Amino acid sequence: MWNHRSGRLGPTYNLQEQRDRWREREAALRKARREQHLVSKRLLRDSDLEEPRDEFQNKPLEELEVLHLLRMSQRGTEKEKEKALISLRHSLQHPETQQTFIRLEGSIRTLIGLLTSNWASLQMEAARCLHELSHADQPNVAEACLPSTSYLLTYLSGHSADFIELCLYTLGNLAVESEAVRRQLLPQGIIPALALCIQSPHAAVLEALGYTLSQLLQANEAPKEIIPAPLIGSSVLDSAILPNMLRLLHPTPELGASVAVEFAWCLHYIICSQVNNPLLISRGALSTLGLLLMDLARAASGSVDTGLDLLACPVLRCFGNLLAEEGAADAGVRVDFADERIIVAMFILMEFFIQHQPSLVPECLWVLNNLTVKDPGLCTALLSLDLVAPLLQLLPISRVVRILVLTILCNIAEKGPFYCQRLWPGPVLPHMLDILTLSDSEVVGQSLELLQLLFVHQPEAAQDFLQHAGLQALEKHKEEPDLQERIQALQEVALGGSSLVPNALALP
Repeated sequence: MWNHRSGRLGPTYNLQEQRDRWREREAALRKARREQHLVSKRLLRDSDLEEPRDEFQNKPLEELEVLHLLRMSQRGTEKEKEKALISLRHSLQHPETQQTFIRLEGSIRTLIGLLTSNWASLQMEAARCLHELSHADQPNVAEACLPSTSYLLTYLSGHSADFIELCLYTLGNLAVESEAVRRQLLPQGIIPALALCIQSPHAAVLEALGYTLSQLLQANEAPKEIIPAPLIGSSVLDSAILPNMLRLLHPTPELGASVAVEFAWCLHYIICSQVNNPLLISRGALSTLGLLLMDLARAASGSVDTGLDLLACPVLRCFGNLLAEEGAADAGVRVDFADERIIVAMFILMEFFIQHQPSLVPECLWVLNNLTVKDPGLCTALLSLDLVAPLLQLLPISRVVRILVLTILCNIAEKGPFYCQRLWPGPVLPHMLDILTLSDSEVVGQSLELLQLLFVHQPEAAQDFLQHAGLQALEKHKEEPDLQERIQALQEVALGGSSLVPNALALP
């Protein structure tokens, strides 16, 4: 179930290879897209590209040559017109020809005429020409295609899955390039059209829809104009998209994981917009994501398939971010997931990712942080399952992991004496002494927060710390401006010179 979707029947093997390459490329781009807006387009090309090309297909075309192909596409038999369109499509792979084409008066109108013709073969080839144009690097090419968007939207309600898929990828490419295109698509009804398409049984259509939707959701204007809505059914949250998106997060043998991956990223963009996350929680998003993470953990416990991380990454982020929302604790996390199940799932996934994708270990820890920060029951579950030692074993992985592990331990210690008694004695002390030898002030500062909580709630911890040369370990950091006050406060508590009660912990 977790492998890439197998190829569809028919002469489209190259399309499946292309989709696999997309997924690899998209995985690399996700991180960059969170930090800056990067244009990421997809190009759907059929296997006829491997066939011998004619004189028009191997070089950029002059204006007269483009005009000749446009005239040929409107004359002769259906086969002759189709041949001219195929030649035109190949020539449109050249940026120079793209610019020549859009400068010609009536060129886009000609393609639209063929797109709306009565011959399916000509419709497909005209759509492929528009698709080549949509993939252009120059924004003016995308804007030249504006007259075609209403027709492309109309065909989303058609019967040919291949044609719908092509129209969706073309619309997605156009939308990511130009705000002008997006502003035209919204009143033309792209959201209701996508809401209709999302009920398709075809995996290729759903994957293409997920791509197109993700381009809209990443737009700068999405939080105000695309995700919420003044009119019922005209936005993502008020349409049939949301319930179907949640349904499609669970991979099935028929659809595979690729569809779920696309919609998990769509949900991630919606959550990051913070338009109405309480609504998402009320509609079951938190429960759906938690159950999916437990399914992923079960798959990880018996699998070496690294493709699982493609879905786990956005799902972990969605779940962790929703947990951080006010009111998430009232959504029944403990009731839905029975404490141990969700905690165990995180540790199973971390064990898997340490071997296959270490960069996802912090994502699991962020979820654990948000699970334990407000819920004593989940802290108790982590202690009862003896998971403190496995948590401490993660410290050497990276700086980010160290900070998150220490923060989770602070969440537990902050709950009071009972929890600190379960943390100490134990393996915490030697790890804290090791951390105090580091020069990273943020990591050391987080360890000081943990030690202070332990000393206040568990006086024996302070005695053990002093007996193991803890004060000498603190001396190394006394001159660091960011740590001086905390070190002094910790020394006072350790030596019994203060009854300082820690302030509420501020999570990073």
